[in-house]
Amino acid sequence: MKIGLVVNTDKSQALVCSEQIAKLLILNDAQVLLNNSVKELINLTEHKNCIEYFDSDEEVIKHCDAAITVGGDGTIIHNAKFSATYKKPMIGVNMGRIGFVAGLEYYEIAELKKLLSGEFKTQKRMLLNVELKRGDKVQKFLAVNEAAITRDVLKPIIDITVLLSNERIITYRADGMIFATPTGSTAYSFSSGGPVIEPDMECILLTPLCPHALSSRQVVFRDDAVLTATVDNADSSHCYLVVDGQTNVEIQKDDRITITKSEDYLELIILKEKNFYTLLNEKLKEKN
Repeated sequence: MKIGLVVNTDKSQALVCSEQIAKLLILNDAQVLLNNSVKELINLTEHKNCIEYFDSDEEVIKHCDAAITVGGDGTIIHNAKFSATYKKPMIGVNMGRIGFVAGLEYYEIAELKKLLSGEFKTQKRMLLNVELKRGDKVQKFLAVNEAAITRDVLKPIIDITVLLSNERIITYRADGMIFATPTGSTAYSFSSGGPVIEPDMECILLTPLCPHALSSRQVVFRDDAVLTATVDNADSSHCYLVVDGQTNVEIQKDDRITITKSEDYLELIILKEKNFYTLLNEKLKEKN
């Protein structure tokens, strides 16, 4: 079995953990795939015949049977589009603070042996297609957590019109707006007052950011909804489309942002069954 190991090299402990995972996998007869950037950072010379190196994380995931990310939720989110595109299941080992999407904590890596023996389940997570249309040009993105419209903090509040199937349903006067997946309901949307949605459900969550109205509320749409947003005063407010907190594009007045459910899914590997609400309490409880 070929296991892709994708590492956040900015975290020193992730490198230590990745070396331990690689050796564990190899001792259990797996072939390990790694990015060339990791080659000089972890010591696997005695196992070099069991390792393949590639020039990018995308190539690692493309050629593996299953992928393991070592870092935080950001590492998973960054690589999820590759996992979904190439239909490769993924599990994250958490080395970050919350690690809500991760399937294992760093001290649970012995569980990864179950991956090689087939003792695991998978869970599909819905993704969003995000399109920004400007005249005849269209930019396309894939969102795991959310697509957010935000304004420059020093610029005026923005007016966002939302259409459902090309029919106007509401205009928000707000600091911005979030379109989230169920997975993303516990991320930016949650911190903005949005509801928690079980991650294996399929729907689109709209959460306004600091709306300037008494009646503005979050809305949950069916998974087949076609939502379009325009920013009426984009030119004066300097606002941006931000996808999963990692990609951002400045929005202009006549831009149209369309949100739909993607045909692709993120398939997460489940090695340890964890009750969602118990996990929610553990991960998001307040620290003293």
